[in-house]
Amino acid sequence: MGSEARKRSREKLRQQREKEKKAAKRNRTLIVVGAAAAVVLLIVGIGYAILNADRSDGYDGPLADRTLQEDGSVVMAEEGVSAPVVEVYADYQCPACRQFELLNGDVLKEQAAEGNAIVHYRPVSIFAQRPAPISSNSLRGGAAARAAADHGVFVEFNDKLFEHQPTEGNEGFTVDELKEWFRETGADEEQVAEFDARVEAEAAVVTRFVEEFLPELTADATEQIGEETLGTMVLSDLINWGEGNGHDPEFLDGTYTGEIIEATGNAYTRYSGDNMFRGTPSVYINGELLDNNSAMTTRGLTEAIASADEGEVDTQPMGEGDGGDPE
Repeated sequence: MGSEARKRSREKLRQQREKEKKAAKRNRTLIVVGAAAAVVLLIVGIGYAILNADRSDGYDGPLADRTLQEDGSVVMAEEGVSAPVVEVYADYQCPACRQFELLNGDVLKEQAAEGNAIVHYRPVSIFAQRPAPISSNSLRGGAAARAAADHGVFVEFNDKLFEHQPTEGNEGFTVDELKEWFRETGADEEQVAEFDARVEAEAAVVTRFVEEFLPELTADATEQIGEETLGTMVLSDLINWGEGNGHDPEFLDGTYTGEIIEATGNAYTRYSGDNMFRGTPSVYINGELLDNNSAMTTRGLTEAIASADEGEVDTQPMGEGDGGDPE
């Protein structure tokens, strides 16, 4: 074999070996990717299985007694029961609150019905300062839930609101929808008439607040006290500042819209330290804030209730005829 032939033979062999190396590398990559994909699928599958295993079986039994409180919150508990107090702060426009409701709404009903817990519903509106329709959805939903509480169907209406929660950024909780859902709770004609009038009045208050009052107040406060200071103020504090600076909030007096704004401000000041209220959903047992592992899983919440001591409700029941009238 001549020198040229040997060169061609060696080059051909070299090229063949390069092809074999590339093929081997490609195969190793495919094996690794395949193994990684299998692990991902396994993890997803396990997570899905755990999530579904953690869901409650649902509860369709009778509800414990529900008592409207002076501050507009609602307590659900068997009469005379001594049990841990589970406080639930939720905003009806909050997607995470809807997820909590889907996971643990029935757990709370069952725990209360069995006398294992005193459930204290505390609706708030953390989105009230956001642009419409997020703000208006949040406030209309909260005011309507409060109106439903006047007629003893807060829990049923609470379920309706979360079932039909509008996608964030889309307008929802219209007056007509709220009226329709209230009728589905089995209300009689007198209750329907009272509820309809109330949600119409509250919707007008919400519109005025979101479209006129709050933008003017915010612009003035930004100019006078600055964005940095404004950013440290909860909405109820901003409204109080506005009252002394030419922004009359009297149209909120006696309204459920004003009540839920006040309830939200109280949530931010009621707790401190590790228990500080930071947003929704926030779930407390006897005043101690639960972490997400406990609050957002059925097993975690059930175990937290079972391991807690007896607690006391820190609000007073509302007397007969104290529902309040909108301005």
